[in-house]
Amino acid sequence: MIKNYFKTAFRQLWRNKFFSLLTMLGLSIGISAALVISLIVYYEFSFDMFLPYKERIYRVVIDANFNGVEGHSVGVPAPLGSAISTELTGVEQTVPVFQFQGDATAYVRVDEDITDKPGEFKKQQQIVFTNNDYFRLLDYNWIAGEHSAAIGQPYTVVLTESRARLYFPTLPPAEAIGRQLTYNDLAVTVSGIVRDLDQPTDFTGKEFIAVATIEASPLKDNFMMAVWDDWMAYSQLYIKLEEGHTAIAIQKQLNTLYRSHNTVSGRDITLTLQPLRDVHFNPRYPNIGGRIAEKSTLYGLMTAAAFLLLLGSINFINLTTAQASQRAKEIGIRKTLGSSKTQLIYQFLGETVLVTVISTLFSILLVPLILRLFAAFVPPGLNAGFMMQPGYLALLALLVLVVGVLSGCYPALILSRYRPTATLRNQVSSRTGQSRQATIRRILTVSQFVVAQFFILATVVVTKQIDYSLQADMGFDKEAVIKFDTPREQEQKRTTLLHTIQSIPGVELVSTGFFAPADQGMSFTNVSYHNGKEELKPTTQIRWGDENYLDVYRIELVAGRNVLPGDSTRELLVNEQFVKTIGFQHPEAALGVSLNWNGQPVPIVGVMKDFHHQSTRAMIGPLLFEKNSGSTFHVRLKPNGDGQSWHEALTQIHKAYRQAYPGEDFNYQFVDDMVAQFYEREQATAGLLGWAMSLSILISCLGLLGLATYTVNVRTKEIGIRKVLGATVTGIVRLLSGDVVKLVLIAIVIASPIAWWAMNNWLENFAYHIDLQWWMFAGAGLAAIIFALLTVSGQAIRAAVANPVDSLRDE
Repeated sequence: MIKNYFKTAFRQLWRNKFFSLLTMLGLSIGISAALVISLIVYYEFSFDMFLPYKERIYRVVIDANFNGVEGHSVGVPAPLGSAISTELTGVEQTVPVFQFQGDATAYVRVDEDITDKPGEFKKQQQIVFTNNDYFRLLDYNWIAGEHSAAIGQPYTVVLTESRARLYFPTLPPAEAIGRQLTYNDLAVTVSGIVRDLDQPTDFTGKEFIAVATIEASPLKDNFMMAVWDDWMAYSQLYIKLEEGHTAIAIQKQLNTLYRSHNTVSGRDITLTLQPLRDVHFNPRYPNIGGRIAEKSTLYGLMTAAAFLLLLGSINFINLTTAQASQRAKEIGIRKTLGSSKTQLIYQFLGETVLVTVISTLFSILLVPLILRLFAAFVPPGLNAGFMMQPGYLALLALLVLVVGVLSGCYPALILSRYRPTATLRNQVSSRTGQSRQATIRRILTVSQFVVAQFFILATVVVTKQIDYSLQADMGFDKEAVIKFDTPREQEQKRTTLLHTIQSIPGVELVSTGFFAPADQGMSFTNVSYHNGKEELKPTTQIRWGDENYLDVYRIELVAGRNVLPGDSTRELLVNEQFVKTIGFQHPEAALGVSLNWNGQPVPIVGVMKDFHHQSTRAMIGPLLFEKNSGSTFHVRLKPNGDGQSWHEALTQIHKAYRQAYPGEDFNYQFVDDMVAQFYEREQATAGLLGWAMSLSILISCLGLLGLATYTVNVRTKEIGIRKVLGATVTGIVRLLSGDVVKLVLIAIVIASPIAWWAMNNWLENFAYHIDLQWWMFAGAGLAAIIFALLTVSGQAIRAAVANPVDSLRDE
């Protein structure tokens, strides 16, 4: 019986090649998108899910509130881990994770170089200081070394298998034990080798130095191992709770312990236990060099995948029900020979599942190609091989079953309902059940174009907002300015480098400081002003730079003067928003006012015009500027008239940098590129929306093409009669296209308010944004109509120019 079902299904597909191709193509597009998106979503939600007892693992994070300014940090005071181990109950494991300061990298030297490869590795990443509990927490597999006390002693390090091969490529793992490595100036001995983790994880360490090394070396002061009222993002802490203890109870103990050690600012800080399942998704607590996957984005991707699958399924339903009359005699004969309605439903559902399976197999072959094509959107570490995960294979099987059954249910019910007496008398024509079935087909077609119209509008709005943000007047000139960091020590070398760069012909002006006016990071300061009645403490960001900083970025002064050269005086510049916040209506009125800053009165000597110090998502807030040279260089280049001057200037700056800091890498960034990075998420969203829009239009038009072809075929005689009676080609084309335009117009009316509501909500994420304009909706609607007309016009014109004699010959 099953063999007969499949044989009949293949015959049916082969008999209607064109419609079968359209059906499978629409389904393949939807399933391909769904496969890739579900692969990304499954991968992201798989992070750290392989860990045993994952529900009892937490990261300790900080939630702070200083004078109304909220802050969040993954860094905790360095001595907290030791204190938890000795003073807290209910904690089974305490796992500190420290990283080198700066960019969390180290210069690694293989002291016993037994290969012909270089024994030096610059800026090695994924190096952590931790303890033996780390390996128990993550359940590593050991290749060599003593598991129980591999990094129990100072100056020892455990390597992953990949790093052991990198440093000792000719040695088996067991022989790497006892070898020497030097991290910057820190010499350590290899005491163990573990296998690399092969599951998605935010624990990205590859080299594990004993945390006891910090206490036993000069690093102790750098890592502030005895400081409770300060912390760095390089000092993280994980804990595993004992069974039977709750996070709420442990968190209460934790804050009591912390405040007993930090009596100065402890009450402004709350230590929070962040569940391991939240680490990969919470943007308030980003890892150094880590990656956050926002759940809202993943849910949006899942919604887009569902819509694309829905469009493919609608195509199947529309084309199958449209051809229902062509299978009427087959159904009549089957029923006459004893087939029950249930058997017919199974037959038609089997055909649907077969089409779905073929489409899915084709889609699976496309996945590696799509992943390469969309490499910019694919998480690092994800490849097509991840599809072989048992959980994903189960999801794939469920996808095939659900799509097959949902797509086939309605057509199966329609086809199995035909009466054999009517079908065998040839009383089932193309118009049988026309009213009900045609109405459903129209509803489904409208639904397709509602989705397509929504994607078109969303793409237009997101693209316009990104353009607005990138082209917005930031309040400073970000063009032709580069910034780069230098080692924080060696101030004399910075001064020499400053003069050298300033003398380069292609350089207009140089300044040293810290952040650019708008930068990836934020830096707040405590400042207050007493107006005679009360002490005002505005939430204030700070920028540092020398006297050339404002000129490099062409920041305007609306009152007063710039800071003076030299270190003999302390004076501040503030922005217009700061002036308004402390109660002055005019910038000039704030000149000479003293602010209480770091316990000393410091005068305001100038007021800067407001500029954006973050992206356009955030309002411009109070900001002050202090004269202070720093380790970051800000260089304005002269206009690039010949197209070569910037290249020559950058080459000379690089040369000067290498002379000042031999052995250090020169990494510069154009400030306008950095500002563009503020909107990477939106640009990725725009790219994905563009693809979703294209695919939804393509799937909708494929379905429309099939229906147009079917309509022309069943109305061939009607068109012939109309032509004999004098109808023109234009009139017939208008007749056949008119119904399609009506359906698209209905879709536009339905989609427009939905898109207006959704995009208004999205734009509220930006303090400065575009306004939705009528032309956006009109343009999107016109585009949808044009796509629809282009799809059906070919079939309509072919039918209109056909010789009516051919269509009426058999009458």
